[in-house]
Amino acid sequence: MTFQEQIQQGIPHQLPQPKSYDTNINHAPKRKEILGEEEKKLALKNALRYFDPEFHAVLIPEFKQELDDYGRIYMYRFRPDYEMKARPITDYPGKSEQAKAIMLMIQNNLDYAVAQHPHELITYGGNGAVFSNWAQYLLTMKYLSEMSDEQTLVMYSGHPMGLFPSHKDAPRVVVTNGMMIPNYSKPDDWEKFNALGVTQYGQMTAGSYMYIGPQGIVHGTTITVLNAFRKINKEPKGGLFVTSGLGGMSGAQPKAGNIAGCVTVCAEVNPKITKIRHDQKWVNEIHENLDELVKRVREAQQNKETVSLAYLGNIVEVWEKFDQEDLRIDIGSDQTSLHNPWAGGYYPVGQSFEESNAMMAEDPELFKEKVQETLRRHAAAINKHTKKGTYFFDYGNAFLLEASRAGADVMADNPTLGREFKYPSYVQDIMGPMCFDYGFGPFRWVCTSGNPEDLQKTDDIACAILEGMIKNSPEEIQQQMKDNIQWIKGAQENKLVVGSQARILYADAEGRMKIAEAFNKAIKNGEIGPVVLGRDHHDVSGTDSPYRETSNIYDGSRFTADMAIHNVIGDSFRGATWVSIHNGGGVGWGEVINGGFGMLLDGSDDADRRLKSMLFWDVNNGISRRSWARNEGAIFAIKRAMEVEPNLKVTLPNLVDENLL
Repeated sequence: MTFQEQIQQGIPHQLPQPKSYDTNINHAPKRKEILGEEEKKLALKNALRYFDPEFHAVLIPEFKQELDDYGRIYMYRFRPDYEMKARPITDYPGKSEQAKAIMLMIQNNLDYAVAQHPHELITYGGNGAVFSNWAQYLLTMKYLSEMSDEQTLVMYSGHPMGLFPSHKDAPRVVVTNGMMIPNYSKPDDWEKFNALGVTQYGQMTAGSYMYIGPQGIVHGTTITVLNAFRKINKEPKGGLFVTSGLGGMSGAQPKAGNIAGCVTVCAEVNPKITKIRHDQKWVNEIHENLDELVKRVREAQQNKETVSLAYLGNIVEVWEKFDQEDLRIDIGSDQTSLHNPWAGGYYPVGQSFEESNAMMAEDPELFKEKVQETLRRHAAAINKHTKKGTYFFDYGNAFLLEASRAGADVMADNPTLGREFKYPSYVQDIMGPMCFDYGFGPFRWVCTSGNPEDLQKTDDIACAILEGMIKNSPEEIQQQMKDNIQWIKGAQENKLVVGSQARILYADAEGRMKIAEAFNKAIKNGEIGPVVLGRDHHDVSGTDSPYRETSNIYDGSRFTADMAIHNVIGDSFRGATWVSIHNGGGVGWGEVINGGFGMLLDGSDDADRRLKSMLFWDVNNGISRRSWARNEGAIFAIKRAMEVEPNLKVTLPNLVDENLL
């Protein structure tokens, strides 16, 4: 069968041969035993409803074995034989160009060069899933190949509920992931209901088909590192940045450190992913000996090198060793997947990677004890460095939250609402006041032709737009504009593309609309092929996350999720091609609600109308909320937006004299 025929077939009418377990692929760890005997039967019944009863006798023992061996039913037998990668949009079968674009983006999320655990359909973060099993993937792709622009595909946490009649201005796909009743959003609830096959953790852009590989987080981390050095009034050259994690998201850190121009030390316990990052040239050197690492860091600091050093081992060992050697760390953070601390997101010190994985599945309570003990040591070592002048920030991975729950010394001496911890979230000190409040966030696009020349042309278009805008930009946003012009000019030489021909830059509503409009004209004129627009959920409006995206909201509303819900509803009727809303994300199940979108530009007048309506709302919704929270930059930004758009009328806060209070 051809690729197109396989897509159109969906779930095969005859059982494919069983697939062998490929040990060369990075696999998800075994999930802990959480289902009782009756619940296991229910998980099997839930999985088998995708298949004709004539296959059940063969599949029951196979699926039960998967459940026993891995804690989940992945349906490995049904993994497609074709190469998993984003193809040119013309390669996909179907009646709807928008649906073809979504197929392209789904395959990009599962590309072996992009996905963390591709055979388990997990893109990044240890549990950020596109689907729960391969039957869901096959059925979704079949529906997309059949749908028209008068239908909408409804996705219930990885499960394609079906195609429903709609209209051409409705989203082609509406995605929800993990939208639990609030009292059922604890970590063990995810383990249980995911094992039953009824919900999944979509992370952010994993379950919304909008991940573009680590490039997205490279850009955000580059801006964060540059601004962290600005906060301590130090040039990155010769400065030392210490952190951990080389996974799907965190693997961007050494690359970002190189672009920023500092010395980066990044610890990782997984040998396989460490080698992948080194092979990709996202990290320059791998070290396994702490004494040699100290010597190499001193040499790099003295010579003011730009270099990234991976330490294959536990990050706690690095913090403690650097303290003993009195090695000065300028800025420090952590990007292990602490939203998922008990299932592979964070590993205890003093044990091998293999020992930890075994303990995680076989003795989860002891594993939890070891993790919390390590968190206490980790925090204690960081505290020693910060007393010497290190600037430490939480990278939105729930490090401080989980450390506090473990009893670590991370709480502020005089806590206030929004400043409970010793150290700020990077959004509180850097991204929030410097970017999000002014409407700058991670705008991204994908060239659906798959042609690198199209990407170069879009880079040139975006750069020209920004260079034109900066001439008349107010002083308050000049630095943001300069950083992004510098980024887009260096994007090609930094070889950031992994998977699809994609790009990211931080832009405000004006920049996003002008860039998108210019793309649409270029498509209309035949200069480039169709383009998918999107953004990270980690943005101005898309995410309500009290310890990350909305951590610089100090009016008490950071624990509400109105903004994210309004964002996805508003995007839906303003012209998004697909929309998503998730429980969970970078900080954990039950800790955040986040939403995203995708939009196909095809050169049409309809696309031009939609992009202007949707992108304006998508950004200014969040600025309005931040303005109402009395954030100075957001008040400035929303007043400016109202001057430009007479139909925008936003309630502004009246400020109280602190002396009166």
